[in-house]
Order: sequence, then C-alpha cells, then structure tokens
Amino acid sequence: MHHSFFFSTGRHSRAELHWITTCIQYQGGWQADGKGPSIWDTFCHKKGKVFGEQNGDVACNSYELWEKDLECIQLLGLTHYRLSLSWARLLPDGTTRHVSQKGVQYYNKVIDDLLACNVSPMVTLYHFDLPQALQDQGGWKSPSIATLFDSYAQFCFQTFGDRVKLWITINEPYVCAKLGHEDGVHAPGLKEPGIAAYVVGHNMLRAHAMAWHSYNSFYRPKQRGAVSLAINSDWVEPLHPDCAEDVAAAERYLAFTLGWFAWPVFVTGDYPEVMRSAIDAQSKKMGYSGGSRLPSFSKDEPAVLGTADFFALNYYTSRKVKPRGGCGQVLCVKSDQDAEEVLDPSWPICGVSWLAVVPHGLRKLLKYIKDTFNNPAVYITENGFSQVGPLEIEDDRRSEFYKDTIFEVAKAIGEDGVNVRGYFAWSLLDNFEWADGFSVRFGLFHVDFSDAKLSRAIYHSGREYAKIISKYKSAQSR
Repeated sequence: MHHSFFFSTGRHSRAELHWITTCIQYQGGWQADGKGPSIWDTFCHKKGKVFGEQNGDVACNSYELWEKDLECIQLLGLTHYRLSLSWARLLPDGTTRHVSQKGVQYYNKVIDDLLACNVSPMVTLYHFDLPQALQDQGGWKSPSIATLFDSYAQFCFQTFGDRVKLWITINEPYVCAKLGHEDGVHAPGLKEPGIAAYVVGHNMLRAHAMAWHSYNSFYRPKQRGAVSLAINSDWVEPLHPDCAEDVAAAERYLAFTLGWFAWPVFVTGDYPEVMRSAIDAQSKKMGYSGGSRLPSFSKDEPAVLGTADFFALNYYTSRKVKPRGGCGQVLCVKSDQDAEEVLDPSWPICGVSWLAVVPHGLRKLLKYIKDTFNNPAVYITENGFSQVGPLEIEDDRRSEFYKDTIFEVAKAIGEDGVNVRGYFAWSLLDNFEWADGFSVRFGLFHVDFSDAKLSRAIYHSGREYAKIISKYKSAQSR
C-alpha cells in the first residue's frame, strides 16, 4: 500500500507520497471463497523453493484482517494506496467464464473503504501471480496469454473503474521474465536460459498494450483514469567513467533492464537497438541459428508505442558496472547483456546483500528518465529499505533512509525539473517477500508472524513517515 504526501519545492511542484500492498504477499486466504490456485501457490508448496519452506497461504491475512490494515493506513495519513488484485481470486480459472462474486465483493469493499477515508487507490492488475490454470496452458510463454490478460483487464476496468483512477497493468515484467523463466528462482520456476525470458517479456508488452488500448477506447471516455506498467530498474554508472568499455557496459545494462520495457512503450515501439544487436551478436558467436531470440512486434496488433499515461518506476538500489568479459558458453540474458555489477564499498547495505542504500541514485535515474523518455509524469511506485535478523522496532536507519530519499526526490523535482507526481513506499506491512519468505522485512508496520492474530505494531520509521506526510499535507493546504 502506499501513502502519499506532497513535496514542497520552489517550483510549486506537487508530488504525493503513497504505500503499496500486493495480493499473495499480504492477503493469504489462498483457497478462501473459491479462489483458484496461482503459480506462486504452486511454487511455494514445492520443497526448497522458499526460505524456510515458508509460503503465502496466510501471509498477513489481509483477506480477513483488512480493517486492521485500514487502521494502519489511516494512522500514517496516506492519501494514496497501491494494491494488487489477485487474478485467480476474481477469475479462478483465469477466464471470465467463471467469476468469483466473493472476490469481487472483497475488492469492492477495499476500494470503497479507502475512498471513504479519502485515500485514492492505485490498482495493479498483475503482480507475479498468474492463475495456475493459465500456466497449465503455457502461461506467459503462450502468445494467447495477451488476449486472456486483456479480457481480465477489461473485466477489472468494468467492475472497479468507476472508482479507480490510477491503474498499473503489469508489475515488474523484467522480474517475471528473468527470475521466473530464466533463473527459476521465482514462480513458475522455469530455467530456459536465453530464450524464454525474451518471449515472456514480449508477451507481457503485448498484453499491456492490448489492455491500454481497450481502456483508451472503451473506458477512458467515461472513467477518465490513467494506465501504465511498473518498470523496475537500478541506477548504474560506469565503474571508470573515462573507460569507453565501462561506459558501453552501463548503456547495455540500462538497455536490458529499464530499456527492455520502457523503450518500446515510450520511444520507438521497438526494443533498444543496443539490446537487439547484443543479442544477435551473441547468437552468432555461439552458432545459434534459430533466428533472433528477441521477438519483433507485429504490425497487425495494437501498437505498444504510446501505451503509458505516466512512467511508473520501481527503484531500490544502484550499481557500478564494467564488461563481464568471457561470458561462458551458455546463451543467457546475462551473457547477452555483458555487464558485471560492482558494489561501491562506500554504499551501506541494508538487510539483503543486493540492496545497497543509494538515495542519490534515484535522483539520477529520475533525471535519466526525464531526458530519455520525453519528460513523462513519473510515479515512483516502489522504493524501500529492508531489515533482516534481529528486529528493531526503533529502526532509525530506515527512518533516515526515507528522509534522505524523499530529499533526493525533492531535488529531482526542484533542481532537475522532473515531473514526479507521487512516491510509494514499499511497504505498509512486513510481508511474504517471495523466495525470501518472511526473513526479509520492508514494512512500516511490524507483523508478528508467530502470533495467530498476526498483530501489527508501528515501527519508528512508520511514525517518522507519518510526520513527513502530515508536514506536507499542511504545506499543501496553506
């Protein structure tokens, strides 16, 4: 969930602060009221896939404890809340042939309760949890998934769109494609290096474009909302800025993460040229003769270019990069990308090993987005700080992180002229962090997973975040 606040800058730019929640990470109730299984339900129930053999069957049990969550949202003073719908809770077999009225009732209540508290919902249609019934038919690797997604999206626009003004079609397609279909560490757990990730990413872009065009044609005239997809990216810089090879590696890195999904939507309607040429060169080098591993968009389908009403960015960390060199003898995304990540030793690490704390990296990435993607309106749809191990309710480091980060965003607005509209913190509650289970905690509220009642308690960072929101709300009202 998110909460929103306003950045006060000399330019009178106003950006709101928000919170996020997602379905499997929070909701639980994995079989409640006729919900169908999702690929994450299946994945979690296999041995050795998730830390400590944990799963999202109950998670924070938001399905039954929604009122408790709403109290947390009100305590923070959020103005916006990002939530993710569970496709399988609404359409148990993934198709509109079978609609779960209990699922519809649940989300109607969540949306209505938020609006009653003056909190605007931002709704994500797809957050990693494909209905298992659709995975059994090929999942995101199947070309027909785009039409199925469009049908699901239209069902949601029709059912909830009279009250929802901000939509995200797909959250982090890069993560779904690479971690789920190349590395196998996320659901559906496939390891098909060098090919499946590009097919999945392509079908996700096709699905997103179809849904955007459907909204634009049939729902926007009356509902007047805005639709985008949430793209995740680190900020990267060449390890040695004066070394041409490092500069090129940084360019490739960004092309294979941010550019993979942003370039087709915001710039050309196709993938970055540096991405396609790197993939084709690697194919040639390895003697691969099956045509380009990076698919092409069909002129007969709805165009992907221009299918975002704002830029939705998930940012967590930054890296220095150099060429990998000697990429081994396997075709894979990493060898195509040929960019090795290097951690700057001066950057503190929070919780998980990959998460270096680099607030100024977000400012630089925002400036890059402004310059590269034609100065779009930007919502920072995820950003957060994790704790691992002994828990500190007085989490001063996380409090400082949010202050530092929000200050950098304010500079991006005031000094760099970036059109930032909102900031969503990840996350409201400690929750099920995918393959890390409950071992990694990002919440502004602590959840006691050993307590049957799953009691919530506000962290120090939550109290400080509420103060920031209150301060910006009062600045806005003056």
